[in-house]
Amino acid sequence: MIEPIALARKLIDIPSPTGDERAMGEFLERELAQLGLSVRRQAVERDRFNVFASAAGRPRVIINSHIDTVPPWFASREDNDKIYGRGACDTKGVIAAMIAAGERLLARGVRDFAFLFVVGEETDSIGAKAANVEFANLGSEYVLVGEPTESKFARASKGKKMISAINAIEATDWGSHDVLGKSTVNVGVVRGGEKPNIVPASAECELMFRVVDDHEVVRAKLERLVSRFGGRITMTRGNAPQFMVVPQGAPSTIVAFNTDVAYLGNLGKPLLFGPGSILDAHGANEFVLKRDLIAAIDTYCDTVTGLCQNSIQTFF
Repeated sequence: MIEPIALARKLIDIPSPTGDERAMGEFLERELAQLGLSVRRQAVERDRFNVFASAAGRPRVIINSHIDTVPPWFASREDNDKIYGRGACDTKGVIAAMIAAGERLLARGVRDFAFLFVVGEETDSIGAKAANVEFANLGSEYVLVGEPTESKFARASKGKKMISAINAIEATDWGSHDVLGKSTVNVGVVRGGEKPNIVPASAECELMFRVVDDHEVVRAKLERLVSRFGGRITMTRGNAPQFMVVPQGAPSTIVAFNTDVAYLGNLGKPLLFGPGSILDAHGANEFVLKRDLIAAIDTYCDTVTGLCQNSIQTFF
């Protein structure tokens, strides 16, 4: 029987920064095969691959998360209440809970599900995009995505936009939404110049938008703004806000972070849930509460069972 805390620590102790996920994928192959699942790789690029594992028949529910983390890696440790380490909540703890739930589902005789663990979510979602094409005709109805949502089902998430441009634009109003609130922007990186006493010939900045409007509308507005300063947009990447389904009666929330949900539309209606908080992800003290991880096993198991047996209602 799977011990989820120990499994989470094993996963954390495998470094898997974006672009170097191979060892993590190989470990998951072995772990999922031991459950008796049919496991295969989906090649993404070079040594990078997604891991797909099915129980039997048509998977009505795809259980999904990402196997890459942000750098730098640091090993796991634990105290009475928490598991620490890179990926503890984003998303090694999530994956441990999912696999433990899979073991319980099989014991219940539930077979209409599959696991899909993907690479590249922290940058360009290349794994999710590849899976959305290859597995478009599986006949799946739902995709249950695992991210640290504080153990609540997410109803919606703000979109994402990365831009290298020449300007500071924090004072601009980028739109608002009745449910999602205001769009936000962060100027995270500024580059340019050679010496402090020389006016630089050029400069650039990178910005992250969390948009609540159509991201093309935001892009056009930014283009007009930076052109007034002689600047131009040199790169954009992003997606519109996403809306997920929620099991009737389950606690729900709105999240301000981006996920692979935007790129898995062919796999079914999306649900987004996971233990841990995004506020604890990516930092030097990343952690997940043990009690939240354990409770998530029941939530994943009961949600998949209900969806497969048509005994659970969902709403947008």
